[in-house]
Amino acid sequence: MNRRVVITGASSITPIGRTEPQIMENLINGVSGVRPMKTDDLLTDRLNCDVFGTVEEDIEYDFPRRSRKTMGPVAFYAGQVATEAIAQSGLTEAQLGSGDIGVAFGSTHGSPTVQRDIYRVFFQGDASRLRRIGATDYLRSMVHTTAVNITRLFGITGRVISSGTACTTSAQSIGYGYESIRFGRQEAMICGGADEYDTTTVAVFDNLLACSTRFNDSPSKTPRPFDVDRDGLVVGEGAAALVLEELEHAKRRGATILAEVIGFGCSNNGGDLILPNADGVQRTLGLALKDAQLAPHEVDLISAHATATPIGDVVEARAIHAVYGSEVPVVALKGHTGHTMGACGAIETVFLLYMMRRGVVTRSLNLDEVDPRCAEINHVLQTTDRQVKTVSVQNFAFGGVNTCLMYRAFD
Repeated sequence: MNRRVVITGASSITPIGRTEPQIMENLINGVSGVRPMKTDDLLTDRLNCDVFGTVEEDIEYDFPRRSRKTMGPVAFYAGQVATEAIAQSGLTEAQLGSGDIGVAFGSTHGSPTVQRDIYRVFFQGDASRLRRIGATDYLRSMVHTTAVNITRLFGITGRVISSGTACTTSAQSIGYGYESIRFGRQEAMICGGADEYDTTTVAVFDNLLACSTRFNDSPSKTPRPFDVDRDGLVVGEGAAALVLEELEHAKRRGATILAEVIGFGCSNNGGDLILPNADGVQRTLGLALKDAQLAPHEVDLISAHATATPIGDVVEARAIHAVYGSEVPVVALKGHTGHTMGACGAIETVFLLYMMRRGVVTRSLNLDEVDPRCAEINHVLQTTDRQVKTVSVQNFAFGGVNTCLMYRAFD
């Protein structure tokens, strides 16, 4: 059973805005969401990197009090984008609780800010304070807190998948949601990912010398995907949710269809857990094309993972060239937002949905001079009016996890 899967709702919280008009205006005008790190935060006096892709907007959450008790910052993000995506899709309370709808949602490591509060009590608190750590503290911090809090908010009783594969978290969530519907296990899935503002994540990459440090005094100039002056990634925060639905189920409801999910590829490098692997990336891109039944020349636009690390961008560019050649345009979106970690695949998907709808392809921000080692692919250097029908979103993660999602405008 191979059923068609469409998108009927989408929402995001990003460093460059939340609504489609905000996001498209900032993409078109080359606005960056990378800002100076908050100087009073944990570890900032020990970090070489001093920038972060930050969500500045204050969000008013309208969740029931009983739900808030089990939600840390990352679950608030997840719950908000899920709420907005579900509202756009038009799914009813009865449908959400029918068992025919599930959730595939995750984050890099749950809520690190809540985890730190718990650890402080364990290692610094007295016995009386230890007794105040309860079940809700774990529910707020655990790695699958985003997925299960969404199920609670909406009474969802279908399957739950909570990927926690760092930078491929939300891409896997969308891919596994797509497969759940395509092969008849569910009628719809709420898919995506979220990550909150967290300096310990910065510390991990900073310690690996993978973070940008040369632009601390000019945050909007970094990260610089594929650029000759790139010097590392910039950690960011945000969330995005998509409602995926079986085509006939959506049509029976009269739902507005935003796009179709037509392919998913996922594989592991089977070796080094940190260094990127061109063969693994190529294999994954090929799997996605095969699943979508597409030839490379039928893809109109590629969204590269492009974290602006010195080695990673070169490996990805060479893998893209090996599969697609030099014709298909390639855009790198992290120049606008930083690397939103577990949310990046879903956020970049939402950005591409907006571009497809507007008939605009925006340039790769901060790509001023292409690194000669990355020059064999077709970089988008200028924002242009252009209709794209078929797009690819690539994401890769520590652990050797590679993903590629394929989307098509719905006709």
